Amino acid sequence: MADTLELEANPAEAPFIKELIKVWRAQDSHGAWDSKGDLDLLEPYILDKEKRRALPIVGDPDPETLWRLELYYNAICLSIEKATGVMITPMMKMSHEGFGRMVLIGGRLIVVNKQLRDVHRFGFDSLAKLAEEGAKQVQAGIDMITKFEAVARY
Repeated sequence: MADTLELEANPAEAPFIKELIKVWRAQDSHGAWDSKGDLDLLEPYILDKEKRRALPIVGDPDPETLWRLELYYNAICLSIEKATGVMITPMMKMSHEGFGRMVLIGGRLIVVNKQLRDVHRFGFDSLAKLAEEGAKQVQAGIDMITKFEAVARY
């Protein structure tokens, strides 16, 4: 409960948000985003009700949305790796219509298994929700590795 209150008070300080920002900064090999603030980089992840309503109910995800999705899961992978020492690899299978699956694999263990739908609408209501969902996915991966450590380290 205290962690949730802390996230709501200052979600920009959440470990997952910091990791996601690092992943984004690593993509900028030419310095095009040097003048952009850290939280400005994450702005496309925030889809409030008004922005979500503007998107079609059914639609194909564009390459930028798929890229944002990949970076989100890369940050989850790196966070799990830091906590466990197990190298985590993401694998995504996506139809052109925005339906698919993301699995994060450590050793021979699937540490996170997420069914994806309506990827063209991928986003979160707020930065706090982004931090909360990312932290939840990271913790699920850590818990899975803890439970089946021999498989993850095989």
